[in-house]
Amino acid sequence: MQWTKSYIPTLREDPAEAELISHKLLMRAGFIRKVTAGIYNYLPLMQRVLLKITQIVREEMDNAGALEITMPVLHPSELWIASGRWDVVGKEQMRLKDRHMRDLCLGGTHEEVVTDLVAGELKSYRQLPKNLYQIQVKFRDEIRPRFGLMRGREFIMKDAYSFDVDEAGLDESYKIMVDAYFKVFERCGFDIRKVEGDTGAMGGTGAHEFMVIVDTEGGEGIIYYCDECDYAATDEKASFRGNLKTDSSASPQELELVHTPNMKTVEEVTAFLKVPATKLVKTLLYLADGEPVAALIRGDRTINEVKLKNNLACNQLEMADADTVKRLTGADVGFAGPHGLSGVNFVVDNEVSVMNNFVVGANKDDHHFINVNHPRDFKFEQTTDLKMAEVGEKCPRCENGTLHSHRGIEVGNTFKLGTKYSSSIGAKFIDEDNQEKPIIMGSYGIGITRTAQAAVERYHDENGIIWPKPIAPYDIEIIYTNSSDENQKRIAFDLYNRLQKDGKTVLIDDRDERAGVKFKDADLIGIPVRVVIGERGIKEGIAEVKLRATGEVSKVSLEDAAEKVVEIHDNIS
Repeated sequence: MQWTKSYIPTLREDPAEAELISHKLLMRAGFIRKVTAGIYNYLPLMQRVLLKITQIVREEMDNAGALEITMPVLHPSELWIASGRWDVVGKEQMRLKDRHMRDLCLGGTHEEVVTDLVAGELKSYRQLPKNLYQIQVKFRDEIRPRFGLMRGREFIMKDAYSFDVDEAGLDESYKIMVDAYFKVFERCGFDIRKVEGDTGAMGGTGAHEFMVIVDTEGGEGIIYYCDECDYAATDEKASFRGNLKTDSSASPQELELVHTPNMKTVEEVTAFLKVPATKLVKTLLYLADGEPVAALIRGDRTINEVKLKNNLACNQLEMADADTVKRLTGADVGFAGPHGLSGVNFVVDNEVSVMNNFVVGANKDDHHFINVNHPRDFKFEQTTDLKMAEVGEKCPRCENGTLHSHRGIEVGNTFKLGTKYSSSIGAKFIDEDNQEKPIIMGSYGIGITRTAQAAVERYHDENGIIWPKPIAPYDIEIIYTNSSDENQKRIAFDLYNRLQKDGKTVLIDDRDERAGVKFKDADLIGIPVRVVIGERGIKEGIAEVKLRATGEVSKVSLEDAAEKVVEIHDNIS
């Protein structure tokens, strides 16, 4: 492809709207252009990247035995109501009404539609297992679209769905897909990490996310991993092995009300009372589907609202506002506590269950209780893990491991759905004993557009993008330094034609621009191999070859330049 016949509108400055380096570079390098918040045009270079990723995904899905189909983007609300997700997904779902005022939505995922499809077709155990997939545009009404293609309202995704007769079958289907995912991302040029994830609105019995590890702010998620075993989980899911032994040496002291004037935060209260944060219990008030809930957690910990929401099995969870806190406790924010608090459901972190003689709010302005103990001063029936994981804590899986963390970008996910959708939508089969049973399902997604931007976030330098070879828009770029020199042009185009005959995709910069501009744009768009034809090189009978990833420069003779450049490209890891 000649640069002058393509459409590569590079920019010299970073767009003001872009926050992540990958977003800035995709805009500057002419890969994407914004239409409106969270919606982008994919320009020719980006389209080539997306097609390469799509082809890799398609090949590995086919190799794994999955069957490609296409399902509609437009879904009737009845299916989502039947699964129970119409209210759960809520405002994140793009919704509309047709001319008959019937509710519809634009699909962000297709569990309901695919389950409805197989419910009418797969009736016998002899027809199972099956795995159906598609590669399609998806929609999500993000409250705050940002970060380019990372958190958009319209995106491209591969979604697959497995159907089995039992849990053992699901385990096998799940393993096949996980193995296929590792192959996909390895072929895309990533060192991927599989981590435990939260099932969220998808539901089911288990989930994993596939994360690209990055060292930038583009790592939207935090993953925690053990330095001794293979434990790894997202921050929403991660846990640790704390000390859950009661301090039996400290006998319960007498409950005491203490004046704590204007002391609301953990730092203020513990400093005033001269106690560590580990001796204070925070009482955090929430509304779960409109019902008041008090979450109790140690003062030095951070609450994990995903864990809390999962424990409550609610659709909507929000922090109680100041008026609600005042109504429930009789005090301002900062003085809530479990002693004497009524009409509120308690959810207690397991560390609180082993504490004694601790500090809580007194449900009275400017006051706290000290020497609080349970069950004397308040009661609860069960405890759970409500904490965010922390670096340095003990691994929950092995004896000697310690948790560490990395930033990561989720590019794929897998879910064991079980019978969540098949039971509600009626996808059943007749087993070998002539008994009717719900089909056991799995769900598997890969973000095509996310994968492209994740590659840029992972592979770049101060000059621009460094595309992994398998998904680069072109294999090779040719630059001739003087556009008015017909001899340079002839030699460059002769090499261009020979490389294409050898099966390489080539971009030739034939613009009437200074060499410096061409070099800067070459670094910016990030094609793996750059070949420079210049006046001095022609005199010496050589072309200069530069690798974008390493900056390594070599010189090859013009006579056998095509063969040498192909060899150099093929040897890039």
